[in-house]
Amino acid sequence: MTMNKLLKKEIRAHGVRLLLSRHPEIRKLKRQHYPAFHGNKHWSSSWLLMDYIGHKGLPKKAHLMEVGCGWGLAGIYCAKKHGAIVTGVDKDPDVFPYLRLHADINREEITTLKADLRKIKKKDLKQMDVLIGADICFWDNMVDPLRKLIQKALKNGVRQVLISDPGRPTFEKIVDFFSKRGIGEVYDWDTRRPKSIAGRILRIDSNSG
Repeated sequence: MTMNKLLKKEIRAHGVRLLLSRHPEIRKLKRQHYPAFHGNKHWSSSWLLMDYIGHKGLPKKAHLMEVGCGWGLAGIYCAKKHGAIVTGVDKDPDVFPYLRLHADINREEITTLKADLRKIKKKDLKQMDVLIGADICFWDNMVDPLRKLIQKALKNGVRQVLISDPGRPTFEKIVDFFSKRGIGEVYDWDTRRPKSIAGRILRIDSNSG
């Protein structure tokens, strides 16, 4: 690894800035907030989602919910580059200072909501056009809550669901469930920004199936 990479404190890709762990502002937050559930860093499948949306677009002026948002970069991207009105949802409130920091440096406003996947209410979903998530199905006990959330979202007026993942077996269970019912499509996707990343994207539109 070169010295430049060792000293690098931030990444810019897809039009957004991500502060790395060695950045002073992140180091400061990590002394004050201790995210659980792997919310202590940004996850790579968010870049896949950004790249996909960059190619395929979003509904105009979409109200968008990013579930399991963590640091919120995918949602911030949707606000910054596609004019979406974004709510970041996570069950761990200790991720929100990281999200707010990144929203600030990217000059966007993101609403936050503390909620487990199981506890997201119908009234919140009814306000949304799009639901997205990246790297949010990494344990077996997440499969059923995510499946039920997607079904609830579609029943309550969400027009589009986009979930990205490296292709874990848990994610493939979600894909299998909906594909057997003729709902949605799954895409192999890759991007070279900010590095080479490959994975899978599940897309479900409300008029599919």
